[in-house]
Amino acid sequence: QVQLVESGGGLVQAGGSLRLSCAASGSTFSINTMGWYRQAPGKQRELVASISSGGATDNADSVKGRFTISRDNAKSTVYLQMDSLKPEDTAVYYCNADYMYFSHGTISWRSGTSWGQGTQVTVSS
Repeated sequence: QVQLVESGGGLVQAGGSLRLSCAASGSTFSINTMGWYRQAPGKQRELVASISSGGATDNADSVKGRFTISRDNAKSTVYLQMDSLKPEDTAVYYCNADYMYFSHGTISWRSGTSWGQGTQVTVSS
């Protein structure tokens, strides 16, 4: 199937910027939608932003105008540019991908979804 590896988290002061990356790897797959989610302590995981294979994006209201999601299909990588960060953006950020993969066992294309391991983003006031 598909494995996702995230990078780019860290500690930043309020008003600063960070860029997260998430690279997908595997054999014989085609990624549809990719997205970034976040989970703060004591809260449910929430969608931050998503991007379709065609480039259509959707952002949560809380990050509109501050965060930008993009993807490089040739590299199977999705990015999240985070600007004007606020302390309330502090959370573990997770990458997600919905995809089709070729199953050699069933000799057919099958759908799947994968999550990254998460990367910590901490914004100090």
